[in-house]
Amino acid sequence: MLISSHLPRWLQVLLTEKLFNACVIHEEAKKNEKNVYCLDCCISICPHCLSPHSSHRLLQIRRYVYHDVIRLDDATKLMDCASVQSYIINSAKVIFINQRPQTRQFRGSGNFCTTCDRCLQHPYLFCSLSCKIDNLLRTEYGLSKFLYDCNYLPLPDVGLDDGLVTPEWVLEPSGSTKTSSGSDGYGEEAWCRALSCTATTEIVRKKRSSLTCPSVSGSLMNRRKKPPHRAPLY
Repeated sequence: MLISSHLPRWLQVLLTEKLFNACVIHEEAKKNEKNVYCLDCCISICPHCLSPHSSHRLLQIRRYVYHDVIRLDDATKLMDCASVQSYIINSAKVIFINQRPQTRQFRGSGNFCTTCDRCLQHPYLFCSLSCKIDNLLRTEYGLSKFLYDCNYLPLPDVGLDDGLVTPEWVLEPSGSTKTSSGSDGYGEEAWCRALSCTATTEIVRKKRSSLTCPSVSGSLMNRRKKPPHRAPLY
């Protein structure tokens, strides 16, 4: 969890805020999950709280398998998101806000997140926004060169949805032709395992092809069978 004096207030709160909790002000209302983040007030709000924040910069948060994602188009208005792996959810590119815990540790040949070693597609270097920020704080000692001035950030024109992305929605790495849904990263691990197995198979094939059967000498092939020797009779 990133807490640093080098982070602007809105970004520090975004990385640590507990989103999708029920709004205590509208606890009796339907769809009262806090899935909108106000950058000016540095708080998460529910759709029923939007009126006082209508002129503020608002960021809609979506959730996939208990992990928060934001649209890549919105994120690139706020900071440089290069090298962060994006995913496609119903034709919209999204990125994960925070690092996701890994249930399986796998390290083989392939491409991995610079910060947390999660399996990635080439040429990405980070699996989430927080992983890139963590790397920049360690290598660049600040984010001033990577943050953008954004004075206007409205909610999508298509309207505000509940932000809940169910496993039935398509989640796939951007640029991939294969999809994985509801697996929370297992598809990425399977993809890396496939690369590793393919490389191992090629090595085995090369070793087998280099082995040749010993040639049988011509004299052995042409040798005539001798008559069998019978044991003497007593």
